[in-house]
Amino acid sequence: MKRSFLIFAAAGIIAAAATGSTLAAYAFSGPAGKPKQLVLYGHVKSITPNGRRLELRFDPALWLTGSAAEHACGCSPVPNDYVIVDESHRLLTFVVRRDAVVTVVTRHSFATPISVQELAQIVAGKNPKHRDLLEPKAGFWARIGVKYPNPIVSLGQQYQP
Repeated sequence: MKRSFLIFAAAGIIAAAATGSTLAAYAFSGPAGKPKQLVLYGHVKSITPNGRRLELRFDPALWLTGSAAEHACGCSPVPNDYVIVDESHRLLTFVVRRDAVVTVVTRHSFATPISVQELAQIVAGKNPKHRDLLEPKAGFWARIGVKYPNPIVSLGQQYQP
């Protein structure tokens, strides 16, 4: 189920990139086409407390495959079938739910569940539970709620061959 979500999210971002409309992909459309969640790919730079909230600093990027990837890298075939385009490195700040579903890639599983608090420590360069992280610097798919304050409801790390 999680792998199919990642593929769906990637397809949505690729479609958005191909049309040049936005960095984001809207998923899980509700009535009248209103999105229920926003999906972004990028890198988590920090998770810090701010009052009663946790704030996540996020560097959004485009995960491209196919023709869009070929044009972005100027190559064919595309190495590993994908290209990440991250030109601005502008950090966005999101509220992240303390109970957000977080998965990381370890040597034993592509979807090892961890807490937001543990991810904050991993991003800060610590590994409190000594997890055998496969790609500590790999990006995440962030699902963001559309109701204010638009919290991140889940983060799934993307495997990168």
